[in-house]
Amino acid sequence: MRTLRRRELLLAGAGFAVAALFGRTARAADASGPLTLYNGQHPETTNAIVEAFSRETGIEVAIRRGSSAQLANQMVEEGAASPADVFYSEESAPLATLAKRGLLTAASAETLKQIPANYAAGDGAWIGVSARCRVVAYNQDMIQVSALPTTVTDFAKPEWSGRVGFVPTSGEFQAQTLAIVKLKGREAALDWLKGLRDNGRVYNGNVAAVQGVQRGEIATALVNNYYWFRVAEELGEERMRCQLHYMGHKDAGALLTLSGAAAMRSSKRPEAAQKFLAFLVSEKGQQALVEAVAEYPVRPGVQSPYALKPIDELDPPDVTPEDIADADLARDLRREAGLA
Repeated sequence: MRTLRRRELLLAGAGFAVAALFGRTARAADASGPLTLYNGQHPETTNAIVEAFSRETGIEVAIRRGSSAQLANQMVEEGAASPADVFYSEESAPLATLAKRGLLTAASAETLKQIPANYAAGDGAWIGVSARCRVVAYNQDMIQVSALPTTVTDFAKPEWSGRVGFVPTSGEFQAQTLAIVKLKGREAALDWLKGLRDNGRVYNGNVAAVQGVQRGEIATALVNNYYWFRVAEELGEERMRCQLHYMGHKDAGALLTLSGAAAMRSSKRPEAAQKFLAFLVSEKGQQALVEAVAEYPVRPGVQSPYALKPIDELDPPDVTPEDIADADLARDLRREAGLA
């Protein structure tokens, strides 16, 4: 397990990306000016990739930051006048929204060949860059793994009152809700949300939820796998009372989701935008990514330095990115359940 010092070095690398907004890289800058990246992904992940891309190509990258949903809404409003060349999203749903609006340009055939077909939109409008899975974080001093439910929907039952944390505003929680819709129907998903409202504890972020489990203020929490590694990197893995349980069995609790990227139809630098997409799924791009975050690479053959459960052992549900792309339905269900 790497130390906090490594994360500090990665964050220090943010200066490279920020400097690209105002000046030159060490190599000759592209004469057409910087590539504009709308970034909804975690800063340390994007900074590592952008630094590697600019070092490899000499192309500067100007980063505009925000949540993935906020940036997608902004690009819808901007339309053809958007200055964005590429959108890098933490979740796939905002990418699907832009695709439906006809605002994306398909990735090149050569880029799409670099990753499995199920890690990209069916029409190639966007590509997956990394994968992550939903897990149950649990405090091993408070509960035995054998006592955990076999399906995520059971966490909404009264017997879990005061024992489960969740983050209703998380994009991946919303994707999990839509997975339940796909697998069990709308009413089952609504009942789940209402049960969590009545029996669960709301956290304002996944890191906070993992920290809550670690401190013993809650027995379990529904989160993404990589947040555990962020907390463990700061505290030291040997101090972690919080552990991860992978539900498997094709349950919605084992949902596998994608972070992804797309070239914008509005791009004034379409060739550079396609180069960036190609780099994201190249061996060098994927290696830069897995060094920065405990997510799964989408390119075969790239190994993460983190101790991730092998992706072929996760046994996620048979849910496609399109099945969990309806952000409006997820928001409607959350509001109807009183979790807005």
